[in-house]
Amino acid sequence: MVFSEETIGTFFEKQVKKDENREFIVYPDRNLRFTYKEFDERTNTLAKGLISIGIKKGDHVGIWAKNVPDWLTFMFATSKIGAVLVTINTAYKSHELDYILKQSDMKAIAIIDGFRDTNYVKMLYDLVPELKTQARGKLKSAEYTHLKNVIFIGPEKHRGMYNTHELMILGKNQEDSDLNSIKESLDNNDVINMQYTSGTTGFPKGVMLSHRNILNNGFTIGERMRFTKEDKLCIPVPLFHCFGTVLGVLSVLTHGGTLVMLEEFDPLLALSAIEKEKCTAIHGVPTMFIAELKHPMFDMFDMSSLRTGIMAGSTCPIETMKDVANKMNMREITSVYGLTESSPGMTQTKSDDTLEKKTTTVGVAFEGVEVRVVDPETNEPLPVGETGEICCRGYNIMKGYYKMPEETSRVIDSEGWLHSGDLATMDKDGYFNIVGRIKDMIIRGGENIYPREIEELIFKIDGVQDVQVAGIKDEKYGEIVGAFIIKEENSDLTEEDIRDYAIDNVARYKVPKYVFFVEEFPLTTSGKIQKYKLSEIGYELVQKRKEEEVI
Repeated sequence: MVFSEETIGTFFEKQVKKDENREFIVYPDRNLRFTYKEFDERTNTLAKGLISIGIKKGDHVGIWAKNVPDWLTFMFATSKIGAVLVTINTAYKSHELDYILKQSDMKAIAIIDGFRDTNYVKMLYDLVPELKTQARGKLKSAEYTHLKNVIFIGPEKHRGMYNTHELMILGKNQEDSDLNSIKESLDNNDVINMQYTSGTTGFPKGVMLSHRNILNNGFTIGERMRFTKEDKLCIPVPLFHCFGTVLGVLSVLTHGGTLVMLEEFDPLLALSAIEKEKCTAIHGVPTMFIAELKHPMFDMFDMSSLRTGIMAGSTCPIETMKDVANKMNMREITSVYGLTESSPGMTQTKSDDTLEKKTTTVGVAFEGVEVRVVDPETNEPLPVGETGEICCRGYNIMKGYYKMPEETSRVIDSEGWLHSGDLATMDKDGYFNIVGRIKDMIIRGGENIYPREIEELIFKIDGVQDVQVAGIKDEKYGEIVGAFIIKEENSDLTEEDIRDYAIDNVARYKVPKYVFFVEEFPLTTSGKIQKYKLSEIGYELVQKRKEEEVI
């Protein structure tokens, strides 16, 4: 593999010179279209606007928005000035945003008005009341000492905030030479992206990724799908995950193709976009593909343009993969395995693999990446067919967790191997199969959830003596969150009390689907709680409830 040693901005500008009039971004529901040249010009203007309000190389700029058109403008603008884009989950609530703002040392944050039941503008005013009384660009917050600017993505005006239109005006009045001198100072090993992922602390950790990490990972992923400049990829997955930015945006950019964007997932809009734009590929987690296949209007849409795409984020059901290959014409569909910490891909199936390989494995190692299975206790490599921890080493390994050196050293060993915490086997052909997890992470429809965060939240409720959270097997999401609670004596807590409290305090996907009040937890002889047994107990109780509902 020939590695790109360029920054994302430089690489993008080279693609512009190759075919400036080719469409780069399309929003079919808005009929909004940008050629490579048009988007490059918009990106440069926003980059200069950010410079004008004091954003410098290395500064952390957050973005909290669904896949609106200017999400990508901020992504490329920050890369051109060497600022670090901190991506924020759209489902976060107040205490989660508070943590990210502080832990990331965020200097600026760009937001939309809100998402579903969460009002972002109100939340920022509640957390940073100084916004309403201080001049823009001169913010001095007692709680968030690094935060200097809040930017509203859109034309609306809010007290204390710039909007994107105003930044564009400022950018047009900023000298090109200022931007050009910054570009020349950048290195492709600079950290350019920070995404938060849960870890052993129970709280999110900022994964630091460089130009080199994600640009090369995107290129490799696109190669496995045989992308060319003629491909059009529909992206219904969120951009705040690597799935959207790397498996999606950068796999297309590196091959000169076109992005067909959805602001958020809707099966009907996805099907419509495929037909209208004649998309050749679409990404999604299994639940998205299931929703598309089962939509009552599915048969009305022409899927003949489709060829490939990625199904990832959680275990891919075999029947779903078969239906996608046959009914959606995606016979070259692939799956990717990895972690945010590996940029994110380390293995991927190939477009011409057999359906058996695509449904029973996560493919082979990427070019330039070493992948092996080791004994979790001794760290010694294991032979073909034996189960152990899957680890990788190569260009794709993160620079580390932001301000967490000890956590970093726990997952990246002295020889540079990233330890995934996942259990896997490798067959004689070098294909890997993920068989379980060492950690207790719950993966619900592609979203990573760490039980300790939910446990600590529920502990705050009066009447809770003890709580354990575990994943429960589910046909739709792969896993759902189950909370097992020992109540204090005389407590009258109900399942609704627990769920209502969680709904008000954490992202919706983290809220326990089921709450079970128990007398005790299953323990090992040494007194450790056996979470896998809780998962089994939860599944049996759920099945029993369903049977009772039928009766």
